[in-house]
Amino acid sequence: MTLDIFVPYWGDPALLKQTVASVLAQRDPRWHLTVIDDCYPDASVAEWFAQITDERVRYLRNDTNLGITENYREAVRLATDPYMMLLGSDDLLHPDYVGLIARTVRAVPDADVIQPGVDVIDEDGALVKPLADRVKQRLLAPRRGEGVAVLRGEAMATSLIRGDWLYWPSLTFRTAALKETDFREGLPIIQDLALLMDLAFAGGTLAYTPTVAFSYRRHGDSASQRTILDGTRFRDERTYYRQAHDLAAARGWERTARAARLRTISRLHAVTELPGVIRSVSPSGIRSTLSHVFSL
Repeated sequence: MTLDIFVPYWGDPALLKQTVASVLAQRDPRWHLTVIDDCYPDASVAEWFAQITDERVRYLRNDTNLGITENYREAVRLATDPYMMLLGSDDLLHPDYVGLIARTVRAVPDADVIQPGVDVIDEDGALVKPLADRVKQRLLAPRRGEGVAVLRGEAMATSLIRGDWLYWPSLTFRTAALKETDFREGLPIIQDLALLMDLAFAGGTLAYTPTVAFSYRRHGDSASQRTILDGTRFRDERTYYRQAHDLAAARGWERTARAARLRTISRLHAVTELPGVIRSVSPSGIRSTLSHVFSL
């Protein structure tokens, strides 16, 4: 198994270099790395990559800024290895990431999505455990000790729509599955969950191995946090949960449809964010958050 690692890049060059270093440090050499620079305004990035002599590494720069979704699509178009990932340009692979994925593929050869164990770091690389991550890892993720948990079709969809416990940049995908399943338009904030649900609706398989092999970086002033304050995050969630309910109901997946209708974890997330939204004095954010908590 060779892993196609794509980094759709826009951001801090220093953090990108750490990300690339974590790929170069893999114990299992069966990987290719492609960084797709979406016109980040810093010439030093290209200069730095020109000094890397490892033939498994390539650096591409888009002619124009595509935006995150189109840059994801470009990565999927370029992928040629059987498995691929869309690595965040500020996240870190642990040295055995590729080896762990290879072992999981051998254990679950029909896996379309593989989620390794994840730890969470802050802007400075220190380990942190925000409430959202404690809920993901302790309450929502399957519990199988050190073994591999496997969810297919309806079970996968129900688990994810009840509460999305996956970490998008850490996921490895079967490349053919991504080439067959496009990102939904009009949902840029929740596009990762929507795509994963579409894989589940197509009968896909998710394999989760709890062995920690990835560090996910959370920023205090993240784009996700800004979309909560301006109201777009929860607006898009409501839109997608309604779509997911209808898709599940059409298939007769009653548990999935019920979880999408109730969206309990999503509502509780809005409750925890409400004090900060109120402090921000954002009328649109307050309206959207309250609507998310109380509306059906």
